[in-house]
Amino acid sequence: MRFEWLIAQRYLRSKKKERFIGLNSLFATIGVAVGVMALIVVISVMGGFENHLRTKILGINSHVIVRSYAGAIAGWKEVERRILDLGKEAEGQGGLSRLLGKGEGSEIEAITPFVFVQALVSSGRAVSGALIRGVDPATIGSVIETGQVVAGRGVEQLSSTQRPPAIVLGKEIARSLGVAVGQVVSIVLPTGTVTPVGMMPKIRPFRVVGIVTTGMYEYDSSLAFISLAEAQRLMGIEGRIHGFELKVADIYRADELAELIQKRLGYPYWAMDWQRMSRSLFSAMELEKLAMFIVLTLIVLVAAFNIVSSLTMLVMDKRQEIAILKAMGATDGQILRIFILAGSTIGLVGTTIGTAGGIIVCQLLSRYKFIKIPKEVYYTDTLPILLVPWWVVVIAVSALLICFVATIYPARKAASINPSQALRAG
Repeated sequence: MRFEWLIAQRYLRSKKKERFIGLNSLFATIGVAVGVMALIVVISVMGGFENHLRTKILGINSHVIVRSYAGAIAGWKEVERRILDLGKEAEGQGGLSRLLGKGEGSEIEAITPFVFVQALVSSGRAVSGALIRGVDPATIGSVIETGQVVAGRGVEQLSSTQRPPAIVLGKEIARSLGVAVGQVVSIVLPTGTVTPVGMMPKIRPFRVVGIVTTGMYEYDSSLAFISLAEAQRLMGIEGRIHGFELKVADIYRADELAELIQKRLGYPYWAMDWQRMSRSLFSAMELEKLAMFIVLTLIVLVAAFNIVSSLTMLVMDKRQEIAILKAMGATDGQILRIFILAGSTIGLVGTTIGTAGGIIVCQLLSRYKFIKIPKEVYYTDTLPILLVPWWVVVIAVSALLICFVATIYPARKAASINPSQALRAG
């Protein structure tokens, strides 16, 4: 192999009469480097956005929810105990421990009951639709993040026994209603009591004790918190709840835990993990990432065509030298390896430069955050970067494979040269 390597390196060195071939090889190297660097940076940015959105969504939403097809759950304390004991029960039979890869205990870190209320919130000056969550102030904070307090107090204030009862609003819904901490809003339910003049909606006053923000407009514009007891009274389901929210240790195995809970509790209970709840969003992001990978790989393919043209011109220029090497005993396999090594060297240098450049750019973007983006649109004011090593490896290996395949045709043409014909033509 040393013989082939020495000849390949000699062919790659540009002489005056071969300067155009050397320049073409330089452009091919730059093309590979630019393509690899662009792929690493773009995939890292898209991965950063996906991770950022996942963090935001899992901040305000739980990892697993458990509900009932029958509606409100009666005797929910017993159901909660069964869910919490599920890990220990399965451990004795090797079920949950084996499924979740844990030596002992349960993967369920926290659990909290909830009641959902879809209603209108009125301030007297404006009305807005809202998804009101009845929560247990003592346990909700251990399962989800209820947002950063902008004014007043957080959900812990919901346990107060003051009248009217307390409500915590999202920043955007508070802005659209034009209310501040201390003011009273009314929750209006479309279902109410039947009177001689028709159905009268149920209206309950609540005092705003806090305004919070989750960093996501969709949540801040429609989310409100009231205490679990007040939500039960509002919905007329005293002593019952709509379901449970769970926090698990390994978010990527939440689907396995949800499946196990559903099997153990049986009908009418069902469980759903965060991946199924946000499947359309994350599937779309994965599809976009794949599309960007394919599109940007075309840059490397263009550079690979430059490698083909560069090697083809090199073969045409070195026909007599190839013929002499064959006359001196060089085999077709050795000639083939010479040009494969020459083309692969271009790809290797370009891939190395591009990989190093992509990693450096990602590190600079992650550290200095000098590219600003609209926070209202993307939920962050800087480009989020997530540099995953195996992505870098896949991109680098893909570029090397493309460059290697590009060398095969001109290398085979060089190996097929007839020495007698080439020397006679010369």
